[in-house]
Amino acid sequence: MKKLIVTALMTTALTAPAFAQEAISEFRIGLLGGENAQDRLASNECFRAYTEEALGVPTRLFTAADYNGVIQGLIGGTLDMAWLGASSYAAVYVEDPDAVEPVLVKTNLDGSFTYHSIGFVRADSGITSLADMEGQVFGFGDPNSTSGYLIPLVEIPAEGYSMEPGEHFSDVVFTGGHEQTIVAVANGDIAGGVTWADGLGDWEDGYNSGALRRAVDAGLVDMNDLVEIWKSKPIPEGPIVLRTALPEDVKATMIELTANLHANDEACAYGVAAGETAGFTPIGHEAYETIIAVRRSQMN
Repeated sequence: MKKLIVTALMTTALTAPAFAQEAISEFRIGLLGGENAQDRLASNECFRAYTEEALGVPTRLFTAADYNGVIQGLIGGTLDMAWLGASSYAAVYVEDPDAVEPVLVKTNLDGSFTYHSIGFVRADSGITSLADMEGQVFGFGDPNSTSGYLIPLVEIPAEGYSMEPGEHFSDVVFTGGHEQTIVAVANGDIAGGVTWADGLGDWEDGYNSGALRRAVDAGLVDMNDLVEIWKSKPIPEGPIVLRTALPEDVKATMIELTANLHANDEACAYGVAAGETAGFTPIGHEAYETIIAVRRSQMN
């Protein structure tokens, strides 16, 4: 970690006058919902500490109750940075195209930056497909989640299974987030639901990264008790965004710190990225134009 610390201290020393001129007194990082607040804070505390050291200002983590809390914080300028899902980025962009800039994206161990919406049920349910879910309760996560709502909302009906309650599924409900969906299925409160994973590695581990991996790490679930019944097409991983109005020196410092995080502190990167990752690489708005179009189509 010495390289990161030295670089951070040099950056702070060189840019301190610019920060003072812009009257930056703190830096605020938003953490999407879908996991209990204490776990989110613990997973990102190392990154908060590195940010505070690099910028030379107090840095705070904000754990919103749901995705919309972070979305509105970015739009309103009360948050400076967040790792969004693609649909959440689309929600910010649709409301205010100038609010944030996508700068980096988490990459998988194979170099890709995609993931999947994963449909799953209890292994002892006797359900092996979406067809078998007829008459059962299906769970979405958060209405601003890409994998926990937007993509399955579009792709599952395209495969012939209506998402209207009472048609194929007896009911379609929102659980509140990815962790809540996983726990609800594992406990038998709902028959099946969707969450996110990179789709790489072993099912028994909860794949290499994603909500299932975090649930396994937290001891919330044994993957042998669950079985996958559906997988979406690849979805572009959501971007790390910075508030557009931030001083350029601040943006440059945060991009450098985040891009170097995996190389300098792999354990910290594991927590921030929800599992195994090859690091964070540059990304631009154009990568999300398709998701923005899908999001707009669901607003009509």
